[in-house]
Amino acid sequence: MTYGLQNLIRSHPLHHRKRIGRGSGSGQGTYAGRGLKGQRARSGGRRGIARRAIKQLIFHLPKARGFKSLRVKATIIQISDLEQFPAGATVTPVELCRAGLSRPGERVKILGRAQLTKKLSVRAHGFSAAARRAITQAGGQAELIRPRPVPTKAPTKA
Repeated sequence: MTYGLQNLIRSHPLHHRKRIGRGSGSGQGTYAGRGLKGQRARSGGRRGIARRAIKQLIFHLPKARGFKSLRVKATIIQISDLEQFPAGATVTPVELCRAGLSRPGERVKILGRAQLTKKLSVRAHGFSAAARRAITQAGGQAELIRPRPVPTKAPTKA
């Protein structure tokens, strides 16, 4: 391939603005792309939701249906993940965060699908029955952390 002025290509295509309403010869004459009568055919007629793109966007968005719980979901930690802590250690949500198993401030629930070989004192927001059994069989403790109660509005006197 030879390189020269005849082979130059623009990095982005050149677009010209359509000149609307400049006669029939321009291809955008008579109604100037506005169709016939109606609000959108008048000057100043495109306001708010009447703009086609916004209206189409709203029509295509899914409707928010169903129920979304405000309850915070807990991070699931398996018993096998606790094996990385040294024997006799106290495992708290802060320690799990330092180990990269959870995020700061998240609730933690321990699930048991494996056997625990070390004696650990585990503090978490929730335990499955199998996890609690595995921790106690290994000689450790499973201590439940109670989350702070959500403040509710006091009933007003009428």
